[in-house]
Amino acid sequence: MKKLVLAYSGGLDTSYCAKYLSQDQGFEVHAVSVNTGGFSKEEIKEIEEKALALGASSYTSINAIATFYEKVVKYLIFGNVLKNNTYPLSVSAERIVQAIEIVNHAKKIGAQYIAHGSTGAGNDQVRFDMIFQILAPEIEIITPIRDKKLAREEEINYLQQNGIDYSWQKAKYSINRGLWGTSVGGEETLTSHLPLPDSAYPSQLEKELPKGLKLTFNKGELVALDGEKDTPVANIEKLSAIASKYAIGRDIHVGDTIIGIKGRVGFEAAAPLIIIKAHHLLEKHTLSKWQQYQKEQLGNFYGMLLHEGNYLDEVMRNIEAFLADTQKNVSGDVFVTLHPYRFELNGIASDHDLMNASFGSYGEMNKGWTAEDAKGFIKILSNSGKIANHVNQNND
Repeated sequence: MKKLVLAYSGGLDTSYCAKYLSQDQGFEVHAVSVNTGGFSKEEIKEIEEKALALGASSYTSINAIATFYEKVVKYLIFGNVLKNNTYPLSVSAERIVQAIEIVNHAKKIGAQYIAHGSTGAGNDQVRFDMIFQILAPEIEIITPIRDKKLAREEEINYLQQNGIDYSWQKAKYSINRGLWGTSVGGEETLTSHLPLPDSAYPSQLEKELPKGLKLTFNKGELVALDGEKDTPVANIEKLSAIASKYAIGRDIHVGDTIIGIKGRVGFEAAAPLIIIKAHHLLEKHTLSKWQQYQKEQLGNFYGMLLHEGNYLDEVMRNIEAFLADTQKNVSGDVFVTLHPYRFELNGIASDHDLMNASFGSYGEMNKGWTAEDAKGFIKILSNSGKIANHVNQNND
């Protein structure tokens, strides 16, 4: 039989693919799901049972949470990456790692085909296909939903006719959970003016009394919460559990899709937003003006390329090397207060704080230079302006 690896989530599209490819197309289907956060052991077990019942020859769950952090999330923090100054790339970042893990598994078992359930109207088809084509051009890509332009009702009818009668009732809101945030889609996000209702978000307000937190960074990585050390991944998960009870991190992102249309999606990302903003504040104290300027340009560029599926371009490794190098002195504590629906950044403490009082306090006292030094500096600094004004004084 023709050996095929299916990127399997357990949803309607990939369930259709599992049944159709194994029964009607004669493939030996090996279903694979990649956990980049958000799946419990019970959910993974349910996904496995469903895949095998649909005709898959095998099911494999790959735990890629640590890989996701090391390969992607770490650099999103280093670069303070927020797409359109809003979105922490929750889903798009996951898809890259998932695609790489799937193609590696396909090579490992000697599969000649890879399949996924993407439609022809979204970003994921680009991300998956690009990774597959670059890493394994010899493996053929199969996409039944896209190729057959299937409607949801057609998929449900096919499965029911073949004795698969799960509850395929479409949830009012589609939820995609991961380490770096949760996306929320619904009929409101298909409009340009409607907000998502409070009930659409997975985390509801449970805490109202303000809570102070201390986030400790070492070379740009979150290494402790309130003095309790743990891995960055564990700290992200702990912070998410704490902050989500305050319903922090909700927003709607509007952006340009890879295929050229505008898209709108809701998201909930308490930990990512707090970490990025806290990390950025620490950098304001510990990095030079020009480091911050260049980081902002390259961080935005890195996020755009990642979002659009260009993760394997060598320029991404170049940018990662730059971002990692800038973190040498980004160590210290950031003090945060959580409130319902929002958070405050109160300040930092760091041995690398460039607000060193021995050189002077802004607007108060100069200790490292004299008044005459300042006058001379300002006079020289104004030379270019004086010259331009003198030469062009007759211009309107």
